[in-house]
Amino acid sequence: MYKKVRSMEIFLDTAEIESIEKYSYFIDGVTTNPSLMALNKEKEPYKVIRRICEIVQGPVSAEVLSDQHDEMLNEGLALSKIGSNVCVKLPCTLDGLKVCKELSNQGIATNVTLCFSAAQALMAAQCGATYVSPFIGRLEDIGQDGIVLIEEIADIFAMQKIETKILAASIRNINHFTQALQVGADAVTLPTKVLEQCFVHPLTTSGLIKFKEDWRNRAKN
Repeated sequence: MYKKVRSMEIFLDTAEIESIEKYSYFIDGVTTNPSLMALNKEKEPYKVIRRICEIVQGPVSAEVLSDQHDEMLNEGLALSKIGSNVCVKLPCTLDGLKVCKELSNQGIATNVTLCFSAAQALMAAQCGATYVSPFIGRLEDIGQDGIVLIEEIADIFAMQKIETKILAASIRNINHFTQALQVGADAVTLPTKVLEQCFVHPLTTSGLIKFKEDWRNRAKN
């Protein structure tokens, strides 16, 4: 198995400003998509992206809404001007990959999303994508193993010395999070509920209770 040295990145997968502010100490960036943006009460999406860029210093993935080349290109250029840390998110389609190539040639960071095969990941890398986002949970929904896909892409990228980073997405639980990193993902993007689970364990809770009980009993003796 071929591996390369990696530096882990943890992103928060949300457009909720309160959650981003709350967990900004623990995350390297933020990923958004049209579905997440629709949950935000702010009706102007560019304002949301601008605010997120002010909170976090790392990459902020902002996705285009169009699915045609010219419209996607114009949207991508407009998004890139919101903040220096915007990473334009594009679908893994023929037109999306063309736009990825054009933006990458201009030095604009890109994240190719909705990736479900190693071949798609390779095409994204060929077009200069900064990140490619394989979807773990959605693959499992149709009976395929998303973790195996991450490992397959990681092995090929390492063997071919490809610099595009693997950003594991559609993370549904803690196991997805840790396993994706185990098999070679460079980054993971976690929904708020999964990130929150990273801070808790029943043995931590019970251990704290025991410490307090022991200290109280000491005072009585």
